[in-house]
Parts: sequence; structure tokens; C-alpha cells
Amino acid sequence: MKKTLSAIMAVLMVVAGASAFAGGSKDSGKITIGANIYNFADNFMNGVMKPELERYAAEKGAKIEIVDSEGQQAKLNDQIDVFITKKVSVLAINLVDPAAAKTIIEKAKKANIPLVLFNKEATETGAMASYDKVWYVGTNSAESGIIQGEMMLADWKANPSWDKNKDGVVQYVMLKGEPGHPDAEARTKYSVKVFTDAGIKVQQLALEADPNWSTQHGNDKMAAWLTSSFAKDIELVICNNDGMAFGAINALKAAGVKLPLYGVDALDQALSHIAAGEMNGTVLNDGVNQARATLDLAINAAMAKPVTEGTAWKLAADGTKAVRVPYVAVTPKNYKDFQKK
Repeated sequence: MKKTLSAIMAVLMVVAGASAFAGGSKDSGKITIGANIYNFADNFMNGVMKPELERYAAEKGAKIEIVDSEGQQAKLNDQIDVFITKKVSVLAINLVDPAAAKTIIEKAKKANIPLVLFNKEATETGAMASYDKVWYVGTNSAESGIIQGEMMLADWKANPSWDKNKDGVVQYVMLKGEPGHPDAEARTKYSVKVFTDAGIKVQQLALEADPNWSTQHGNDKMAAWLTSSFAKDIELVICNNDGMAFGAINALKAAGVKLPLYGVDALDQALSHIAAGEMNGTVLNDGVNQARATLDLAINAAMAKPVTEGTAWKLAADGTKAVRVPYVAVTPKNYKDFQKK
């Protein structure tokens, strides 16, 4: 993807700007943040975002409590009630069900507590507009699918041998992730749309969802596909996150099969798989900056300041009250740029 270098620079500028945030003053020490992760079993949320939320809150001098909602919306509702009873200064919430955002927003509004939703965007019409103290931090869900699709398209064109049956059609299998999750739905649609927009036909051989986006699920489904009636027809493996991709890689290696495979998140293990030639690309889902933006907005909101004051973040111009952190393509050519030094 030709925009990779400029995109990397943009991310680095955001990191630098975020580091200059001035809102973490001595007043931050009076702030308590009630936060959750929708499910600690999620590689990305628990492995990237949770540690950064904890680290960055400590850096800013704020107190944070992060609970595990275990993939249960009812449990999250109860956790919100507990946070309200504890009189936290602000809520930072990773929705379990994006279609149940209104319930969370109404609870925060009734208690007059500012609320920052992160990583999972409310899908209910009017939910964000129903409370003047709610904001969202995340991504443009379609962007990750588009970037992944552009990587796959470029590689498909550069490797004619990938079209095993020489029919000009991309026969693919897909590990989708959580049904109804905005990212899962958008990645499923737009990664493939890049091919069709370029005039290349596609054929979906199999698609499987997993509410936990898990490595075990990726392994089990890929192993099943490799013993199916269509096994010999698979030309491309599309994974909507790296966790499921790791499982698919394990199954492929166990079967002695090599196929083009792509993920999303750019976890450290994914970079190692790219280095080993076991993964063709992934997309940086910048959880570190999502965590920082979430806390920057939360701290400002708790202080009754404009939420982006003193930060590098900007609210989207579309009226969604959202800060959107950009995705970046990670390929065999640039993966070293993203490895920890």
C-alpha cells in the first residue's frame, strides 16, 4: 500500500502529540476511572489495551479499576451500577453488545457521570446524541478491511501461482470474529470488496464466526476446513484478527500446508509469523493510542474540560463525538518498524 510510510508518520505524530498531553496535572490524582474490558479472553483487548490503560492512568496520576465483563452484557450492566455506587469520576467502557449502548448511556446520564466508550462503537440510532457527556474512541471499522484487502489484492496480482486452479477467481475462507461487532462486520465486507471493486471475482468457501476471536477457534476451524471436501480449493485465508490467525497458522503447519494468510491487530506474535514467512500481512490496530486517547478524554471530562483540550486528538467532523485512531498496513517489507526495540 503506497500510503504506508505517510500513515506510519501520522501515527508517530499522534504518539508524540499524545505524550505532550497537559491534562495529567496534579488534579488527575483526584480522579477515579471505572473501566472494563468486554472479555479478558480477547488477545488484543487484554494483551494490548488493558496494560496500556493501567500504565497510562498511572502516568497521568489517575486511579483506574478495570473489570472483566466476561462477554456478558448483563454483567457489564451490574458493573456499571457498582462503579456508580462507588462514585467514580468517569466511566471508560468497552461495550459487550454495541446494540445495548443506550442502557449504559442512560445509567451514566442518570448518575451525571461522564462516559467514554472505547473500541466498540454504539450501533443504536441516537444513542450518542442522548447524553452530552458521552464520547467514543476507536477506529473507522471499514478502514482495517480496506487496508487488509489492498494488501491481499496487491499480493494476489504479484503471485499468479496463488490462483491454484487458474480460474481467475479468489477462493477464500474467512474467520470472522464476533457476530454483530462493528469491526468484524466491516472487515468481512470491505476486505473482499477490494477484490470485486478491482474487477476480480471471489468465492467464499467457508466463513465462521467466533464471539471470542480466539486462537483455539481459529485452529479448530482451519483444521476442519483442511479435511473438508473443498480443502484443495482454498487459495486464501482471511482472518479478522491476529488471534484467530495464530490458530489457523498452527493448523496449517500441523497439516503441512502453506496458504496465503492475513490478520488484523499487528500483535508481536503476528510480526514473528511474518518474519518466519507464515503470515503475509496484518493491519496495525493501534490499541496503545486508543487506550491513551480514551484516558485523555476521560480525564478531561472528569475535570469538566473540553475533552480534547491539551491533547493531539481531534473529534471527527461527522458529529459522532468520536476520536478515530488510524490503522496501518504491516507487511513483510515494513514489519520490523513495528517490532519492539
